[in-house]
Amino acid sequence: MPPMDTLELAPIARAAGTVRLPGSKSISNRVLLLAALARGECRVHDLLEADDTRVMLDALRALGVRCEPGAGGPVSVSGTGGHFPVESADLYLGNAGTAFRPLTAVLALAQGRYRLTGTARMHERPIGDLVDALRAAGADIEYLGREGFPPLAIGPARPRPDAPISVRGNVSSQFVTALLMALPPTGRGATITVEGELISKPYVEITLNLMRRFGADVERSDWRRFEVPGGGYASPGDIYVEGDASAASYFLAAGAISGLTGGGPVRVEGVGRDSIQGDARFAAVLERMGAAISWGDNWIEADAGPAARARGRLSAIDMDFNAIPDVAMTAAVAALFADGPSAIRNIGSWRVKETDRIAAMAAELAKLGATVEAGADDLRITPPAGGLTPHATIDTYDDHRMAMCFSLAALGGVPVRINDPQCVAKTFPDYFEAFARLAR
Repeated sequence: MPPMDTLELAPIARAAGTVRLPGSKSISNRVLLLAALARGECRVHDLLEADDTRVMLDALRALGVRCEPGAGGPVSVSGTGGHFPVESADLYLGNAGTAFRPLTAVLALAQGRYRLTGTARMHERPIGDLVDALRAAGADIEYLGREGFPPLAIGPARPRPDAPISVRGNVSSQFVTALLMALPPTGRGATITVEGELISKPYVEITLNLMRRFGADVERSDWRRFEVPGGGYASPGDIYVEGDASAASYFLAAGAISGLTGGGPVRVEGVGRDSIQGDARFAAVLERMGAAISWGDNWIEADAGPAARARGRLSAIDMDFNAIPDVAMTAAVAALFADGPSAIRNIGSWRVKETDRIAAMAAELAKLGATVEAGADDLRITPPAGGLTPHATIDTYDDHRMAMCFSLAALGGVPVRINDPQCVAKTFPDYFEAFARLAR
C-alpha cells in the first residue's frame, strides 16, 4: 500500500470470498525466540512478515543469532543453546510487546549488559510486575525513565536458586509468558506462582504448546502454579506458523455482517479446528450473534445464519472477553449490526495495549452513531436506530487493530475514512488490499 495519511473506504454492498491469513504474530515471535535459544538449527515456515517480527529478528541478529531468510521460503535460525554470543547491546523494540517482554526476561536472567528501548507508547506500557518478579529471581534491572515502565537497563544476573518466582496475572499474560520462556535456558528448574486471576489464558497456552515442541514440558496447576524444567530447548528442525486467528476475526465478522443483506460467505485459510490460538474462539462468539460457522482442518467460514438473515440484524451479546481481549474489539464493531445493546465485559487489559482501547473504541464507535457507555473494564454498545453515520473519520491511535476492526463499518452501507491506515503494518501490512478483494 503506498504511503497515505487517510484511506477512504466506499460503502460495500456485499462481501464474499477467501482470504489467506498472514502468520500469527503471537506464534511467530515466540517461535523465533525459542529457536534462537534452542540447540540446533530451526527452519520456521510461514513466518509473519510485519513490523513486530522484524523488530524481533533485528534484536536477535544484534544479539549474535544467525537468522537467514530463504527466497520466499522458511527462515533458518541457528540456535545458541541458551547463551547469546553478544553480551552487550542496545536494542530498540518498537511497540512490540511480544518482543519486549520475553526479551526482557531472557536477557535479565543472562550475564550480559543490555539497554532496551521502544516507542513512546511502549514506554507507557507497564512492566513493573515482570521486573519485580525478575529481581526476586536475581536479575539486575534499572529503570531509565519512569518507575515501572520501559526503557530498561539490564546487568548480569545473580541467580537465587530454588526460590519460587511470583508474578501478578491480572495486568498482562505476557509477563507469565516471558518468565516461562526465559527459565529453561538457565539450566535449573523453577516454579512460577501467579497472584490473582491470570488474564488471557489462551495466550499462555500458546506459549506452553510451543515450549513443548522445543522440548520443555511445563507442568501447570490450575493456572496458578507452573513447574518449569531447566534442561533448555532443542530445535524441532522444522516448525510451521499458523495463520493469525486475531486477523481472521475481521474477515469472519465481514462474512456474518454481509450475509445479513445477501452477501457472504467469507472463508479464512491458515487456521482451523485444531488451532492452538484462543482467538479462534471468535467463531463461537459470532455463532452467539447468529452467524453460521463452518470449520475445516485449515479453514473457517462465516455467513449469516437463517434467523439473522431473516431479520437483517445480528443478535446482541453480553459476554466476558477476558480470555480473548484482542478479538473483543471486532465483536464491539460487529455489535453495531446487532438488534439491541451489547455488553463487552472484562476487558481491563485493553487499557495497557497499543493505546487505551476502551477509551479509543468508545470514541470511534460514537462517531458512527452508537451510544456507548465505557466502564473501567467494559463497554456497552447500543447501535444507532437509523443506521450508521456516514462519512465518519476514524482515528486509529497508531493501533493496528483499531484500523482493521473499523474497516467493517463500510459494510453498513456508508463511506468511512480511516486515518493512518499504515499502522496495520505492525501485523498485517496488506490488510486493506485483502479486505478490498472481498467486495462484490
